[in-house]
Amino acid sequence: MAASQRSIDDVVNLQQHDSLVMPRTLAGLAWMRFRRHRMAMVGLIMLGLLIAYIVIGSLVFTEAFANFNNTRIRVQPPSLEHPFGTDEIGRSILARTIYGGQISLIIALLSVLLSITIGTAIGVIAGYYGKLADSVLMRFTEAVLSLPTLLLLLVMAKFFGGRVPDLALLGRTFSGSVIVIILIIGFTSWTYLARLVRSSYLTLKEQDFVLAARALGASDRQIVLRHILPNAMAPILVAATLGIANAILQEAYISFLGLGVQAPTATWGSMMQGATGAITRGQWWLWFFPGLLIVLTVLGINFLGDGLRDALDPRSQRG
Repeated sequence: MAASQRSIDDVVNLQQHDSLVMPRTLAGLAWMRFRRHRMAMVGLIMLGLLIAYIVIGSLVFTEAFANFNNTRIRVQPPSLEHPFGTDEIGRSILARTIYGGQISLIIALLSVLLSITIGTAIGVIAGYYGKLADSVLMRFTEAVLSLPTLLLLLVMAKFFGGRVPDLALLGRTFSGSVIVIILIIGFTSWTYLARLVRSSYLTLKEQDFVLAARALGASDRQIVLRHILPNAMAPILVAATLGIANAILQEAYISFLGLGVQAPTATWGSMMQGATGAITRGQWWLWFFPGLLIVLTVLGINFLGDGLRDALDPRSQRG
């Protein structure tokens, strides 16, 4: 009898413990699953350190110092005075990677925000309303998807690169090519997300909770934004994180080919382009540090995207 009572007490204690440990909301469950994803936490730490490097570094070094030329110390290897060395005209590579990282991340974030807005809007309209809207928008999406993105980036960057004036914002001067790159990447990278959102809406709009909302008199706008969109956020969030990594790489590609962000604005990609001749001269520090930062940023974002995908996918076996 005593053993039986102890068993009942153990079960009650276990249930009470689970009620305290297990999250009560879907967001809490997703966060718990995300924390158990080791590589996602590694990616989060990597991105946190990179952002701290850029933010704290901009407080230590000014942009004027990053662009200051001193030919007496040109092409010097890493040292205590210049931990990342200096470039061909004596500028500190450490300071330039800090301000170049700011521009690279700004380009990535704003271009992804633009592509997420376009892709989500097209996917929502095509998936929810269907019929003619679906046919027209999906044919348009397939047409854009069939375009060679990198070639289009190169052609449009070459055509518009010198036609947009420099922009002064928050005490800094950005070359007009920054705006061009943001618009080009944003307007060419929304197609996959549009198809994902359309697929989600095609499935979700037939669910019972949507039919119940429609029966209760909810408008199409309320159903689309309040009832379906929160349930379709998983692919949007994952696409956003992975899109940031893709945008950083695309900016690096075209800057490496000399058609990206132009002086005086620096990015990690443009620094790599300026170091092309240094590869054969053994001046490894000119390309190593900006290239390393690109690799670490892309890896961190990809790890974070994998973690979000597993945390938000109810069919995942993790957690």
